[in-house]
Amino acid sequence: MAPFPPLEPYAHGLLDVGDGNRIYWETSGNPEGKPVLCVHGGPGAGGTRNSRKGFDPEKFRIILFDQRGCGESVPNIADPAVGLEHNTTHHLIADMERLREHLGVEKWMLYGGSWGPTLMLAYAERHPERVSEMVMIASFTSTPDEVDWLYRGVSRLLPREWEAFRDGVPEAERDGDLLAAYSRLLASPDRAVQLRAARDWCAWEDAVIAHETNGKPGQYSAGPEDQLITLARMCAHYYGHHAWLEAGEILANVHRLHDIPAVFIQGRLDRSVPLRAAWNLTQAWPSAELVVIDDSGHTGSPAMGEAVLKAIAGFTPA
Repeated sequence: MAPFPPLEPYAHGLLDVGDGNRIYWETSGNPEGKPVLCVHGGPGAGGTRNSRKGFDPEKFRIILFDQRGCGESVPNIADPAVGLEHNTTHHLIADMERLREHLGVEKWMLYGGSWGPTLMLAYAERHPERVSEMVMIASFTSTPDEVDWLYRGVSRLLPREWEAFRDGVPEAERDGDLLAAYSRLLASPDRAVQLRAARDWCAWEDAVIAHETNGKPGQYSAGPEDQLITLARMCAHYYGHHAWLEAGEILANVHRLHDIPAVFIQGRLDRSVPLRAAWNLTQAWPSAELVVIDDSGHTGSPAMGEAVLKAIAGFTPA
């Protein structure tokens, strides 16, 4: 099963969502096709334009957007003068609803990976009547234990790399809240301080996925400077607040999703996102399926790519 050829959008724009933010959106495929919203990871990574290649352009209306503060949305939080007080999961859920209404969509399929499923699940639990199906890859749900694992627990496997990450903050803060310390550095008006913190952060993210089939040196840290700052600042902000969700909230409210068919695709070798969250959700969600890929980590593998295409095909109109 091969992905579809590259596709150019037939419409795009910047949607005013309030608080001085405008989010970038674009649509491609069939304007009369089944709507699917691609929800990007990060947070702060911006929408991956390649995500549209899994969808038959004759049958889907493919919608991409950049979450507020990143990608082509404006303003971008790489600028330390841009505050984050109006950038939370609840703001992003409202942005998605505003985009749905703007595009005249009654109900859409949700697709995304990594951080994306946190936002997808939180949105779907708030607006289940607006979601037709969900496909989630390498799902991170931003619980306190997942965040603690990613920024402290994995140190058991990568002690040298984690100590470099820890030592990126002032010595007095190294035994405390690392994410809060990084948040302060990443908001520094001193560009050198901000950029150094972003590079230290992204070097840790690189280390966690370096062993994977699709892992490569500089996976995160080789990007443009502003992109590094945006990604690191947004991750520290969102994960430092556990995405403004109560511990266990997504799992506790999964009963609201019981009528929504869903597929979780998870790599067994994923150090970033252990399998437990997807397992727990599918055990409590009768219409959800869990597909485990033994040879894959967070960045995927050929087998994971095939599983993703198969899941999409299962929700493709005849």
